[in-house]
Amino acid sequence: MVQLLKVQNFTVSSDGIAAGEDQSLEKPFGHVDPGRLFGWAGATASWPMRTDPGGSRGLDDYFTRDYPHGIGAEIMGRNKFGPQRGPWQDEEWRGWWGDEPPFHTPVFVMTHHTRPSFTLSDTTFHFVDADPATVLAQARQAAQGKDVRLGGGVTTIREFLDADLVDTLHVVVSPVKLGSGLRLWESPDELRDRFHLDVVPSSSGVTHHLFWRR
Repeated sequence: MVQLLKVQNFTVSSDGIAAGEDQSLEKPFGHVDPGRLFGWAGATASWPMRTDPGGSRGLDDYFTRDYPHGIGAEIMGRNKFGPQRGPWQDEEWRGWWGDEPPFHTPVFVMTHHTRPSFTLSDTTFHFVDADPATVLAQARQAAQGKDVRLGGGVTTIREFLDADLVDTLHVVVSPVKLGSGLRLWESPDELRDRFHLDVVPSSSGVTHHLFWRR
């Protein structure tokens, strides 16, 4: 069975920005209001943190609902795990997500400062200092035949794209312009040399960009 490395539901602004500057514990996306980017997912019936009935159906809901299916491991950069930089000052703090992280799989956090693995609920976090190909090999082994999700952030996705390791990408473009921050691309056309691309507009106003290898 072929194990794919997939980017799913990764959301950027119309000018290609996925996160803001000055990330902190209180503001994981820096100066960017995450509601402006991710409101499309939060409005769906399948949004996992929904506490009230209702929500939209249709294309956006399909992608939100499909997010965990067939995924056996996740890779992320350290900035997605948390705001600390350099050597770990506080190993008691265990990520943005509390005692029940939303991943439900092994997670491989890429960092130059390793620390012991730990488990919260059904998610085990491993901290690895290695190149993208090595980390992907570890994640594929842990995924036990299922696909691996490349969760971000921008720097990590770009590293795996530069290493030509990504098989499929689903990037959601939100109709907001942010001006500054961490940019995935200047234009999605930058990836057309290696990927086919379908562009599918949604009634919510976002546009889904679906890439798969040529």
